[in-house]
Amino acid sequence: MTPMLFRALASGTLAASLLLAACSLAPAYEPPATAQVASYKEAGDWRPAQPADAQQRGAWWEVFDDAKLNELEKQLDAANPDLEAAVARFEQARAIAREEVSNEFPTLGLGVSGRRARSSGNAPLGGLNSNVPVTSNDFIASLNLNWEIDLFGRLRNTAVAARAQARSSEADAAAVALSLQAELATDYFTLRGDDTTIALLEDTIKVYDRAYELTKNRYQEGISAATDVDQADTQRQNARAQLAASRRDRAQHEHAIAVLLGLVPSHFSLEPARLTGTVPSFSTGLPSALLQRRPDVARAERLMAAANAQIGVARAAWFPVFSLTGMAGFESVEASTWFKAPSRMWSVGPDATVPLLDFGARSAVNRQARAAYEEAVANYRKTTLTAYQEVEDNLAALHHLADEVAADEAASKSAQSAAFHSDKRYDAGVADYVEVTTTHTAALQEQRDAISARVSQLNAAVALVRATGGGWTRDQIDHL
Repeated sequence: MTPMLFRALASGTLAASLLLAACSLAPAYEPPATAQVASYKEAGDWRPAQPADAQQRGAWWEVFDDAKLNELEKQLDAANPDLEAAVARFEQARAIAREEVSNEFPTLGLGVSGRRARSSGNAPLGGLNSNVPVTSNDFIASLNLNWEIDLFGRLRNTAVAARAQARSSEADAAAVALSLQAELATDYFTLRGDDTTIALLEDTIKVYDRAYELTKNRYQEGISAATDVDQADTQRQNARAQLAASRRDRAQHEHAIAVLLGLVPSHFSLEPARLTGTVPSFSTGLPSALLQRRPDVARAERLMAAANAQIGVARAAWFPVFSLTGMAGFESVEASTWFKAPSRMWSVGPDATVPLLDFGARSAVNRQARAAYEEAVANYRKTTLTAYQEVEDNLAALHHLADEVAADEAASKSAQSAAFHSDKRYDAGVADYVEVTTTHTAALQEQRDAISARVSQLNAAVALVRATGGGWTRDQIDHL
């Protein structure tokens, strides 16, 4: 490349730098104001947790203090197909963003060609060579420069939009991860509830079987009626049907967990274990922090920023496109003189393309970009409202489920006491078997209701952690 070309390119670069100082055509971006919330309506007398418990960590499920759940959650992060797909989408978006950023800079290419050609003696202007065919060589080696001077911000806004899209994709991956983690925890606690119900039914069936045998013996001795035997048999068969249904539910939840872990259900099993522990105490945080802690809110905000930048891209279509091109190299008709001084060549200069007539195409693109931005704004507002709703819903659920669990457990104790006393009354001959059947059925149902309420309470706690963003924070996507 010759010194003259260097000087020409330097002059072009200086001019381009001055041009690049022009303003962008995208509107100044600022997220729209959302509803200001001072406190959660359903928080009531919610008590903040102790500092160690209130600390939001990435592994939020550890607050439930269940070693098996911790183990499963770690497997989920490593093997879930949906999460792998979300991460792959983020990698695609990040690659696209890097590609768009690279378009703001010059491109430099190397071209090498060698041709041998014969011209027609009867071609136009062939008379200049006395209508004699000419055979010639053409050897070219050159460096080619091309740089679009982004005077009106088309490339810059395209890159801004691509980066915002990549950040939204990363937030989406975080939202997918949080959703899957919460789904796994919910399935796990529901399965443990099934385990507890199964153990209860198995113990109950043993009691019912003994009662059936006792009643049958009493009937054979003429002490009890045949209807007592039938009622005792009906009661134990109903319990067996409930046991079969609970085992079916457990199997399906186990299969769901297997799929979440990326495993074939037939290759996965969990050892039965009763539902243990209580709902952990943790702080929901201030409402104002919610929008920074929800990945889906961050995703919606980044999509809004990308749509805003696309307005600038659409507006730039009304203005000329300027570019700087340059070429330097060697050209010769003989290979032996290809790279000698007389074979040097170069060229440099600006180009401009000015749109004149498109029959409304650019107007349509601008309207589409503006409408896309308005859609993104509406989606953002909807996402923030949904975030507040989900927190309120689960605060209310935890508040009322605490009362429900207490009432169900008290009712279960009373029902079991009633069943015990009805057995005594029946043995003493002062009560019929209908009373025994009724009280035992009620006792079993109350025990099952208490188990179900505890499962719902734990799952509501999981849902609240998810609604408040788990351990995720907005600054995790600010590195792009």
